[in-house]
Amino acid sequence: MLSSVYSAGIFGIDGYIVTVEADGQPRLPNFDLVGLPDMAVKEAKERVRTACINSGYRFPEMSFMLNLAPADRKKEGSAYDVAILLGIMKCAGIVRSDIDVSDKCFVGELSLSGALRSVRGVLSMCVAARDAGFKEFYAPAGNANEAAAVEGIAVYAVESMRQIVGHLNGTEPMSPVSYDRENFNINNSDYEIDFSDVKGQWQAKRAMEVAATGGHNILLIGPPGTGKSMLAKRLPTILPPLTFSEAIETTKVHSVSGSLPDGVSLLSVRPFRAPHHTMSAVSLVGGGVNPMPGEVSLADNGVLFLDELPEFPKQVTDALRQPLEDRRVTITRAAGRVTFPCNFMLVGAMNPCRCGYFGHPTRKCTCKPIDVKRYISRISGPMLDRIDIQIELPSLTYSELADNSQAGETSAEVRARVIEAREFAQKRMQGDRYLNNASLDSAGIRKYCKADEEAMQLLHMAYDSMGLSARGYDRIMRVARTIADLEKSEIIGIEHIAEAVQFRSLDRKYWGIEDKW
Repeated sequence: MLSSVYSAGIFGIDGYIVTVEADGQPRLPNFDLVGLPDMAVKEAKERVRTACINSGYRFPEMSFMLNLAPADRKKEGSAYDVAILLGIMKCAGIVRSDIDVSDKCFVGELSLSGALRSVRGVLSMCVAARDAGFKEFYAPAGNANEAAAVEGIAVYAVESMRQIVGHLNGTEPMSPVSYDRENFNINNSDYEIDFSDVKGQWQAKRAMEVAATGGHNILLIGPPGTGKSMLAKRLPTILPPLTFSEAIETTKVHSVSGSLPDGVSLLSVRPFRAPHHTMSAVSLVGGGVNPMPGEVSLADNGVLFLDELPEFPKQVTDALRQPLEDRRVTITRAAGRVTFPCNFMLVGAMNPCRCGYFGHPTRKCTCKPIDVKRYISRISGPMLDRIDIQIELPSLTYSELADNSQAGETSAEVRARVIEAREFAQKRMQGDRYLNNASLDSAGIRKYCKADEEAMQLLHMAYDSMGLSARGYDRIMRVARTIADLEKSEIIGIEHIAEAVQFRSLDRKYWGIEDKW
């Protein structure tokens, strides 16, 4: 007897439908599994046999041939266990032969007791099942809430094989689980930290607000203890709340990588990733024999924070250049080509020199001028060209630290201005391909960055005195456009250019090292 049961697999962060074809013949007991299974799939033969017996059913004494289609795509993982056992049960009549499973998709790993264990990538699988026209999706109870976020398909939370069989045979019907969209809207701005926690550093806070408004990458430069990490960690709190479509995309990446927190069905806040500087380029951008997302993809729709940026190997930071431009990472392997999204904001932090105290008002720097330049040059020019804002953070005085009378603005207050400015910019760029001001190319700058005569004269002076490159010119225009948006001005004025120039610290001849020494 031949039966077909449907499951799903993962390739990259996208799911695809797998048809489990089971053919049972009354011959000597045998069990063959084909369709390019990896070792985890091959071992399903022993898992499903034992799970069937421990679930209270007699494993059929027949010769089984199972095929996982499409047969030319390698199958990985344990998510096919449930579909394999159901195919065998339909052949043996344990699941009634008249039951139509053509509109149902089953995923899950079987334990030896017959219980279902959670698997990676269920959200992507459920999206693929819905897009393929399936009406019902059966997932382990630990993954069901994650899958329930997908609209247009009924999701069932399954704890054991007996529960599935009883539901399909009509003896113990199950009810689908639902996702509370209202709960997502409540929690998508729920952060434990706040922008008001940072004392002083008004110019750096202003730079972070500008960066959040225009989607600009930012580099924070200052001695130890000036609040660089505090500001970086609070950047997601002033970004616009995560939209539902962004949450689906971001959760798919975390689900596939196995990094989705326990009990979380859908990520409701923007991710913040802060990898250590000893990481490899593969860990940063993704890869491996079976390609997995890297940190840039795990930071999708959020923030990637690289603390002590010059300490990262140059090959690691240079690997960021293509993702920062394309907002996606493409990894090619023998099995195929995988593309991961990586639409993130980059925040870098660094000391002004190796000892950390160059330019400090009270502590003496022990570095030589050539060492300071060498330390800064560890960040390549092409990498710096992709960072729009470079801001210095001075050391705080005792009075600034001890003064508790003047609390800074809260994240909610700053976020409100950011959202308002973004809406102002979106109306201007409506129907165009640009996501934000940071994505403007030369054509976009000519089209949208209109400045008055005084502003252009100031920019001309800055271009000559600072020795700017063409990219430096473009960066200043983009940042000035964002500053003008915060003031709801269609024309870039001299004050907008002046502030944007102040946000280019590393373009000022290494801050005049010889003069400061």
